[in-house]
Amino acid sequence: MGINIIEGGVTAAKGFEAAAAAAGIKYEGRTDMALIYSEKPCKAAGTFTRNVVQAAPVKWDKAIVKEEKRVQAVIINSGIANACTGEEGMGYCQETAEEAAKVLGVDSESVLVASTGVIGMQLPMDRVKAGISMLTYLKKSDMESGTEAAKAIMTTDTEKKEAAVTFEIGDKTVTIGGMAKGSGMIHPNMCTMLSFITTDAKISKKALKKALSEDVEDTYNMISVDGDTSTNDTVLLLANGQAGNPKIRYGTPEYETFKGALHYINETLAKKMAGDGEGATALLEAKIVGARTKEQAKVLAKSIVCSNLVKTAIAGHDANWGRILCAMGYSGAQFDMEKADLFFESAAGKLKIIESGTALDYSEEKATEILSEPEVTVIADIKEGDQKASAWGCDLTHGYISINADYRS
Repeated sequence: MGINIIEGGVTAAKGFEAAAAAAGIKYEGRTDMALIYSEKPCKAAGTFTRNVVQAAPVKWDKAIVKEEKRVQAVIINSGIANACTGEEGMGYCQETAEEAAKVLGVDSESVLVASTGVIGMQLPMDRVKAGISMLTYLKKSDMESGTEAAKAIMTTDTEKKEAAVTFEIGDKTVTIGGMAKGSGMIHPNMCTMLSFITTDAKISKKALKKALSEDVEDTYNMISVDGDTSTNDTVLLLANGQAGNPKIRYGTPEYETFKGALHYINETLAKKMAGDGEGATALLEAKIVGARTKEQAKVLAKSIVCSNLVKTAIAGHDANWGRILCAMGYSGAQFDMEKADLFFESAAGKLKIIESGTALDYSEEKATEILSEPEVTVIADIKEGDQKASAWGCDLTHGYISINADYRS
């Protein structure tokens, strides 16, 4: 059964509320705290950074998700990452959860926390606590509240990132909505930056965990902006069961329907993050087709979007195809270049550049036109099988250096 794409984000599903507040944690003149709240306790699944240096909120959330506690609220702040902050930083996670529990009337172990921003600074807890009170007062279930929450978690992002879908399970409509932030320090190995997904699906814990962990590998793990895996990467999936559908169980057709809808949310949010890379002017997609195995295709695609030389060529709208083949060649995946075809594609058209490893007499002007669009796709057909994979990144411009050279100040 198909999915229906709708407007909205974390408040799209039944029983979820959200809010944004300006707590003055680091930024002036903008919101910098967000709340996601469920009327009913939720089953929770999560995936987290594999960076050995892990922020305090990652450790806090991992413990709660691992112990299979029911979750009812998520408190998020931007501006300060609460990473490399020692015991004091861990204590602030507990203080945040306890304050939220007191104000919201829930258990402190049902409160997850997330932070993004500058590493090494301690959170100003007086402002955080004041922000929690504001969030509790402002929380609503309308679409605008979800959108405002998506804006509040931004750091160097230039736009909010939301997605929502509905689908049918039995005779009930089920909704999944999500929001994310991520622009720099994006090179996931498990997941990326911050992504929060809510659903009113009634689903088993096993099915919830499997759906997220399996899909992360083909979505968030397939994007890269700058090759840096963050200390704070977190993806959280909350299910409150309020759709009233027959329970979704792992391995059933209903599970596949749920996973397909979740995949749309995850891929949409992942692509929004890749396309909003710091200083970026274009979303770069690499598609490998004709591969022997899925893993071979994934390694080749990821190598293309991670190459700084490919990224700078896209920034200059330069059809420098040699850089693409070079990136494929050092990826670690074996393939026969003499069989490979290469294409550039965008809203401006599709152009074959390489056939069986040799350059064609293509139009440089047409290639430049195709590469000048805000979304550009490189397609490599290696003619070895029927497997395929996609990876997403962005171009690399002078703007990336400008943003990151003085990020702390």
